[in-house]
Amino acid sequence: MDTDTEDTVGCYFNKSVKFFYEKSGKNISAYWRNRDYVIVSLGMTVCFIVIFSNLLVIGAILKNRRFHFPIYYLLGNLALADLFSGVSYLHMMFHTGPWTIKLSKYQWFVRQSLIDTSLTASVLNLLAVAVERHQTIFSMQLHSKMSTQRVFAIILFIWLVAIIMGLVPTMGWHCLCDLDHCSTMAPLYSRSYLVFWAVLNLVTFSIMVAVYTRIFVYVRKRSKQMSQHTSQMRLRETVFNLMKTVSMILGCFVLCWTPGLVLLLLDGLGCDECNVLKYEKYCLVLAECNSFVNPIIYCFRDKEMKKTFKEILCFLCNRGHNNKGNSGVHFNTMENEKSKSRTAEPIEGSNGTPLISGSSKDPPVSSESWN
Repeated sequence: MDTDTEDTVGCYFNKSVKFFYEKSGKNISAYWRNRDYVIVSLGMTVCFIVIFSNLLVIGAILKNRRFHFPIYYLLGNLALADLFSGVSYLHMMFHTGPWTIKLSKYQWFVRQSLIDTSLTASVLNLLAVAVERHQTIFSMQLHSKMSTQRVFAIILFIWLVAIIMGLVPTMGWHCLCDLDHCSTMAPLYSRSYLVFWAVLNLVTFSIMVAVYTRIFVYVRKRSKQMSQHTSQMRLRETVFNLMKTVSMILGCFVLCWTPGLVLLLLDGLGCDECNVLKYEKYCLVLAECNSFVNPIIYCFRDKEMKKTFKEILCFLCNRGHNNKGNSGVHFNTMENEKSKSRTAEPIEGSNGTPLISGSSKDPPVSSESWN
């Protein structure tokens, strides 16, 4: 239990969370106000939507074999990060408002670490998607040749780094021994940590935007060089549409998280005139909303994903219904692949080297399922 006594000269390990909040100027009411009830109610509603929608995405990727490729495993892991984010925010809803000052320091650090871990997992996953798309698109392939084992090793690495980053403040990068440099938004965090955290993520955002910009420029340039052969036109359209979808996911993430990170950066730099507490709640809600944006994007952009969503939601009605229809960016079943591979024509590059072969590994694709 926290007490009001110092156990080390210059440090305040035994002080309560309330003590640090009062020192930083972030006072919290000890009783529930109407605004607190509204915030918690809306927050919990959004959390349940986030959890349900991302469970739907994960279920769709597991259910439909047409999604069993590296890019979709990574997008599924992104949905898992969003799901974890929903759980983290739900945990926060039960430990916020007047409840905050009753937390022990350990409980407070756990609350913040969950949020930090979910953000790190999302950022690293989007970076992995960017690298995968860069390698794949520059060879004008629809799907990466990366093995399943390697993809899952990358996913495991992402979560390992995310957990470590979430625990960094708990392991020592806090202000319990340096009250003058405590954050205003996160009163137990050191301002220097907030600067590090915000700059690291903003730089990563910039790198990802640069990578996708380079990919788009290349795809447009490469598309003009390709012949007007039907199979080549379909491949070009499919690749470009998939890039649009992935870019929309990245764009929404950057738009939703950048305001909050900028606010953290200003707080870390000690900007007293910025009144960061005034905008904190709005930035938090915006960041939380990002976690259910991706399923909406999938519904509008991928008809196959949308169809799978409906099958899951109407499982009892569609139990005996056979899965039919073609996917714009997914491989067909093995039976169709074998039959189509005999007639598929190879797409050749400028030097005569096939870019997309008619084998069972790379069957012809169409863009009908993508808007």
